[in-house]
Formats: sequence, C-alpha cells, structure tokens
Amino acid sequence: MAKRRKVSNLLGLHVLATLYERPMHPYEIAAEMRGRGKEQDVKIQWGSLYTVVQNLEKHGLVEAAHTAREGRRPERTVYEITEAGREEIVDWMREIVGVPEREYPRLRSGLSVLGILPPDEALYLLRKRIDVLDHQIKTEVAALEASAETVPRLFTVEAEYGLALLRAEADWLRGLVAEIESGELSGLDIWRQYHQ
Repeated sequence: MAKRRKVSNLLGLHVLATLYERPMHPYEIAAEMRGRGKEQDVKIQWGSLYTVVQNLEKHGLVEAAHTAREGRRPERTVYEITEAGREEIVDWMREIVGVPEREYPRLRSGLSVLGILPPDEALYLLRKRIDVLDHQIKTEVAALEASAETVPRLFTVEAEYGLALLRAEADWLRGLVAEIESGELSGLDIWRQYHQ
C-alpha cells in the first residue's frame, strides 16, 4: 500500500526530480520538464506548478536558494532540493517502481457500465477508439524510432511503457469488438433486450 506523503501530487515527484539535478526557478523547472516531454507523463500547469513548489517548500523538501533577475524580467526565486527532499524522492521512487498500486483508468470505469449504451453505439465507439489508438501507436513508434540514435534508452523507457499499454489496450478492444460482432459475448442478448 502506498505511503501517505506530505506532497502526493505526481507533479511534485517531477519537480523534485528536476531539482535533483540543479537549482532552478519554477519557470525553468516547467521549461525543463516540457523540453523532456514530461507533459506526456504528468499534467504541467503554471498554477499547480507554483502550488506544488510552495507545498514542497512548506514541508522542507525544497528551499529558496536565492532570487535572480534577468534583464527587465521580474525577480525569480531559485529553489533547490533539500536533503529531506532527496530522501523523499528516492523513497517515493522505490515505492512507485517496486510496489504495484491499484489505479483507476477512465476506460475501465466506463467499461464497467458499458451496458448503458446500446450495443451498436458501443461497438461504433469502441471501433472509433481503436482507430485513435492505432494512430497514437504509429505516432509513438515514429517518435521512439526518431530519438533512438540520439537519446539513451534510459530516458525513453516511460514512452516504451506507454506504447506497450496502448498496444495492449488496442489488442484487447479488438478482441471485445470481435466477440460483440460474432455474438459470442456472454450477456449480449440481455444487453440488446435492455435497449429495445
């Protein structure tokens, strides 16, 4: 079971990971994260980023190192990770990587009440989703292939994992669609009767 953390927002994990490298101000943290494609892994929004940095500071995981001004820009506070922050991120990473935790994907939730939709509409929407997934898979494969020669695999394993999930979802959905189309899906008659 996951530990209760002082800052549990996954954006906090990414902020700590970015500051693990060197001190930065929040704008620079966001730019680094976006430059590395981290918006694929976590939602990066200005308001929530500043809130997360403040929460990390409040709990002693980061601290203001100094303020800096570049040209006519407003003064910016540069933050650095504390020793407590280093310990927190290492512990958090051990938990995330080593301890499976139940997640609640939207599709799983939707599939749990799929019977609300008429079977033909559900079939149409499932096929449409498969088409979108197939496009996403092609895009992800192309991006991974393009970066393979310049980016060490260590820095793309999360994209590979995401690609594996997309492929697994598309394959599973194809099987479900085939069962609905062939009439083999158990309970299909009840589902159709419900919508008549």
